[in-house]
Amino acid sequence: MKALLSRSPGGPETLELADVPEPTPGPGQIRIAVKAVGVNYPDVLIIEDKYQFKPERPFAPGAEISGVVDAVGEGVTGFAPGQRAIAMSGWGGMVGKICVDADRCAPMPDTMPFDEASAFLMTYGTSHHALVHRAELKPGETLLVLGAAGGVGLAAVEIGKAMGARVVAAASSDEKLAVAKAHGADVLVNYGQAPTDRASSKALAEKFKAALGESGADAIYDPVGGAYCEPALRSIAWKGRYLVVGFPSGIPNPPLNLTLLKGCDIRGVFWGAFTRKEPEAYQAELDELFKWHAEGKLKPEISARFPLEKAGEAIALLASRGATGKVVVEVD
Repeated sequence: MKALLSRSPGGPETLELADVPEPTPGPGQIRIAVKAVGVNYPDVLIIEDKYQFKPERPFAPGAEISGVVDAVGEGVTGFAPGQRAIAMSGWGGMVGKICVDADRCAPMPDTMPFDEASAFLMTYGTSHHALVHRAELKPGETLLVLGAAGGVGLAAVEIGKAMGARVVAAASSDEKLAVAKAHGADVLVNYGQAPTDRASSKALAEKFKAALGESGADAIYDPVGGAYCEPALRSIAWKGRYLVVGFPSGIPNPPLNLTLLKGCDIRGVFWGAFTRKEPEAYQAELDELFKWHAEGKLKPEISARFPLEKAGEAIALLASRGATGKVVVEVD
């Protein structure tokens, strides 16, 4: 079978398409014939050895897959050959077949196509955990979403609306904001390029405040980081909740006096750890997300599709921040 392999640290151009043997599922594992792989920012980092996990090489990137179960290991219940499944593999997904621990997999709803399924769990799971468990978002509250046209950003827009919030979407271009609007955003903010000095940072803070209204943002969803953090934090409401989701623009250093002045919280969002440490809450999350998808409240935006042999281009597109929504690799 074919696999896209990382043999040495580097960018997407270092990935190689190779023939590898089919794996055999061990105890507690299922083997999935992969149909589609969602591309996520950790794929950019893991092949450069910049992610928190560093798998032994050679390995394939790809943490989020959908496909059909074709074999099960000893002791597996709940899955059988021929069943459609979604899996969070961590890495290794850009292959013809993969073995994954059954407890990292979920039965795939009949209403969900393979491409949407591969673009669903990580982004919607992250955003659901962020808004439900970390922000404790309530109906009628105001949510500010940075990077609102990206995968997790669009998921946050849709989930915020499903929870009854007023959603203010912020992104770097009018084209990206149009996508956020189509997914339910109430108010749009074009923040352009990242601020480079105190004057431009304060100007962006004022732009956020004008869009949010006098009370500010009850919750801020930040998957961007960098210089966008401080102006967003300046626009937070009294006792607001600032959600730290990711850092493609760099790890920020916000002035902590703002947390005192605003009486606000900065809360970390680590969905992967949540799924392992709180399995019952995770299952309830899956049930709600699948229900909302079936009701049409959630619809993954897939902006580009690539075949396996061009999956390096898919990762490069995501790294360039040129994509809206999700990028998917389709495996034949």
